[in-house]
Amino acid sequence: MSSRPPAPKTPDASRRSDRSRRAILDAALALVAEVGYNRLTIEAIAARAGVGKQTIYRWWPSKAAVLLDASLALAEDAGAEGDWSGFPDTGDLAADLKYVLRATVDQFNDEKYAAPTRALTAAGATDPELAARFTEQLLEPQLALYEARLRAARDAGQLREDADLRLTVEMLVGPLTYRWLMGTGPLTHAFTDALVDRVLDGVRG
Repeated sequence: MSSRPPAPKTPDASRRSDRSRRAILDAALALVAEVGYNRLTIEAIAARAGVGKQTIYRWWPSKAAVLLDASLALAEDAGAEGDWSGFPDTGDLAADLKYVLRATVDQFNDEKYAAPTRALTAAGATDPELAARFTEQLLEPQLALYEARLRAARDAGQLREDADLRLTVEMLVGPLTYRWLMGTGPLTHAFTDALVDRVLDGVRG
């Protein structure tokens, strides 16, 4: 008695879509590092990802939108791999801040992270909607981690009771971001260590 051949499996459309989306995001990150934002095109992303450009337009309205989602995925991957795992809380605020800012310097010095962030910063200057999404989805969650760590330090009596936490966060990350964007000096661990010491001198309890 002969047995029937097994029925062919139905393709998993959701899995195929996930693979295509990830290929597109990876292609956008690779290309922006290679050619820069101005020369980045939807056509080039589609060709690198092995999809039709209409597939990209089905999910994103522009190359900037693709790049923002790619940056969000990159940030998630970095957290999963331990490159960015939030703030430690060892009880030593200065050491914890230096640890995170050193990691930030390492990312800014790595084109894998720097190229898309630089491109989104530039694109956001002329695209308010993109700038708002960039701030809400990528920047604010990271700044919130700083603020939460500073709040814990203030609650423990390590900072003045009247310390403005948001201002302190901006004093920590602002000079680093400015130096990175404007190229006014080298991005080093020594620079961020000195920055932490100077900022904390003004807000310690």
